[in-house]
Amino acid sequence: MSAISLTSLETLVASIPDGALLAVPKDTSGVAMAATRALVRRGVRNLHLVCVPTSGLQADLLIGAGAVAVVETSAITLGEFGTAPCFNAALRNRSLHILDATCPAIYAALQAAEKGIPFIPLRGMIGTDVLRHRADWKVIDNPFVAGDPIVVLPAIRPDVALFHARCADREGNVFIGKEREVLLMAHAAKTTLVTVEEIVEGNLLADPARGGAVLPAIYVSAIAIAKRGAWPLAFADQYPMDDAAITRYMTMARSAEGIAQFLAEWDGGVQAAA
Repeated sequence: MSAISLTSLETLVASIPDGALLAVPKDTSGVAMAATRALVRRGVRNLHLVCVPTSGLQADLLIGAGAVAVVETSAITLGEFGTAPCFNAALRNRSLHILDATCPAIYAALQAAEKGIPFIPLRGMIGTDVLRHRADWKVIDNPFVAGDPIVVLPAIRPDVALFHARCADREGNVFIGKEREVLLMAHAAKTTLVTVEEIVEGNLLADPARGGAVLPAIYVSAIAIAKRGAWPLAFADQYPMDDAAITRYMTMARSAEGIAQFLAEWDGGVQAAA
């Protein structure tokens, strides 16, 4: 590829160092689960995980594998399958530093990084318990209106944004569809790594029907092809959630041995081990 590097999954995740501030999207916005498996297999440690603005299986699996030191999120849940077992266990044994946030706060802090500013004001936080537990969020006086306090948040500039998309072209442009979280992540991050279902011919930006839903190559650092790369989560209209696999995960994630077995089955090509 002329604009960016087309590489393997292993090489892609090799550029995510221990201790990185890693941004990942919510379950419905294109989760790079194949890359997550490769990251866990590599043994990454001490990640500061930023969920944009929530996460589920991806965050829980990384926590269960011992890859995460800090998580910044407004929620981690597996929805109808129940509470996130590894996240909840880490909360109970206090093995994880939690930066409690809200969806608007995470979006706003990423927007600050996107705009190249050190902080950003946000309404609606004063008087909340969340604000009491975030020493890095400050209440200041509105410089333009007397008696109008407002919260300011430090920018979140991820070292790496990681997500899965439908396709990329050979110039490195990535079709993201309607998922604006990943656009914001890519704009804010120092490095953006993307897995895709396929590489397509032609320039996606030149297509008037799709150009507005394309992340330009200038924001993309590397791409790897990963067929069914969001599995066992659903991905757009490409494939549904694998309920059997996630149900099995919920059973196995009660122990470190179970997590290791789940990953071993995944590596062995098991796509729905009920």
